[in-house]
Amino acid sequence: MAVENQREDGGCDRFPVGMRVLAVDDDPICLKVLENLLRKCQYHVTTTNQAVEALTMLRENRNKFDLVISDVNMPDIDGFKLLELVGLEMDLPVIMLSAHGDTKLVMKGVTHGACDYLLKPVRIEELKNIWQHVVRRKNFDSRDQNKASNEEKAPNFAGGGSQGLRSENSADQNKRLGKKRKDQSDEEEEGGEENEDDEDPSAQKKARVVWSVELHRKFV
Repeated sequence: MAVENQREDGGCDRFPVGMRVLAVDDDPICLKVLENLLRKCQYHVTTTNQAVEALTMLRENRNKFDLVISDVNMPDIDGFKLLELVGLEMDLPVIMLSAHGDTKLVMKGVTHGACDYLLKPVRIEELKNIWQHVVRRKNFDSRDQNKASNEEKAPNFAGGGSQGLRSENSADQNKRLGKKRKDQSDEEEEGGEENEDDEDPSAQKKARVVWSVELHRKFV
């Protein structure tokens, strides 16, 4: 069974007055006390004693709630499972309630994504500031969107810079390669000239004279 109080006009402009809270608890007395405290904080409250119904309401009206407060021990769906599903599907801040302050339970709630963990009986002083979780989540989402937008733009500049850098490196390599080839050509030309100079003296040498019988007769 759900009880909903219609949101007044201008509620968004007077935030946190009019913040829309979905309270989930299978204990009717605890749920009624929680509802009264939330209304004293000027929040708009929707209540249900079934986690399955709460999940259905959130899926059908995901934009009509700002925050969820759920008891840990629920008969139909475990409170931690509800917390996990809400975080994955609706990305709403969820506060866990429990009569047990066991460190393991608190740690489990935090690791599952709970933004706060309150012990029963809840005090109104604790509920007056729960709106900060909504503001923090909206600011966090806004930063994520800006970051994602910047990352989408960054590759274009980085790609251009990398391409330009690769082009410059390629040009430098071609330039160095051309210079190296030119130097090798000059060395080959100089080596060729030296070989020609070395060959000239040998070419200018006279042929070796062999003393033959005919030359001996002529000499005599």
